[in-house]
Amino acid sequence: MILYILCLVVIWFLYRWLKEIKRVPNKSDKYVYITGCDSGFGNQLAIHLDKLGFRVIAGCYTEKGEDELKKMSSDRLTTTHLDVTNSESVSKAAAVIKNVVGEKGLWAVVNNAGVSVPSAPSDWLTIDDYKSMLAVNLNGVIDVTLSVLSLIKKAKGRVVNVASVFGRISPFGGPYCVSKYGVESFNDSLRINMAPFGVKVLCIEPGFFKTNVTDGSLLKRNLEKLWDKLPQDVKDDYGEDYMKLAFQKMDDRFSQLPDGDLMKVVNSMEHAISAVHPRTRYSPGWDAKFLWLPLSYMPTCIADRFFLKDAVPLKISAR
Repeated sequence: MILYILCLVVIWFLYRWLKEIKRVPNKSDKYVYITGCDSGFGNQLAIHLDKLGFRVIAGCYTEKGEDELKKMSSDRLTTTHLDVTNSESVSKAAAVIKNVVGEKGLWAVVNNAGVSVPSAPSDWLTIDDYKSMLAVNLNGVIDVTLSVLSLIKKAKGRVVNVASVFGRISPFGGPYCVSKYGVESFNDSLRINMAPFGVKVLCIEPGFFKTNVTDGSLLKRNLEKLWDKLPQDVKDDYGEDYMKLAFQKMDDRFSQLPDGDLMKVVNSMEHAISAVHPRTRYSPGWDAKFLWLPLSYMPTCIADRFFLKDAVPLKISAR
């Protein structure tokens, strides 16, 4: 019986591998629009797709990002300034793309731009802290997608949304997980809406990787800044040693979890763009596959106990 089940599993994996290995033809005729190409996943994906022969349109927030990307790519790659929080900037980029792609339409948009701060316990934050991150991580994704959706429908192409494994489970407070849950929901509803038009909508859910989003020094500075603004009664709830203990926890986690191999995520993105039969969801990173996703399927009481056991103890808990 066990051998029979094992054979079925092997056959299934072989079938999936054979199905997923096929790639779309005529890459040189396919335009791919990527946001957040100044650094990290977006930057690496733009370079990778350019080498594969795709016509990449890279959205960069800074001129420096555009210049450096041009130096590392071929003449096929074009850049455009893009601030995903500004609808006028999004519309201007969409107009440029429409002129570039012409009647061929846009093969894919990759919504990669994202930020990780401000992040902190929810009672440290204001509604403006939430709005600033949602403007990038969620509203920016929606705005960019809608600005080029007609071009994607014309090409019967792809929408690739970069969410996070923390769009499936929330181990910490603040707007980051909220924004990624929103991306997951937008992705799911759009996938159903676009299916009749032959448009595929795919989601990337990375675990911890070494990018600007998981920059420990940036997250610490953000936490210190927010702590300094807290009223004394909130500081008293958390205790004077909270920041020291929180930084120790961060150092421990960031020494173990973040993966430096960004190509694991880039390869998932590339597959979503170029495979004839892409997956609906990709979860690159061992922590995503073997920790966060399994935990997300656990009963809430078990997940809560896991997170509370690992949390920094609060002064108020000892009262």
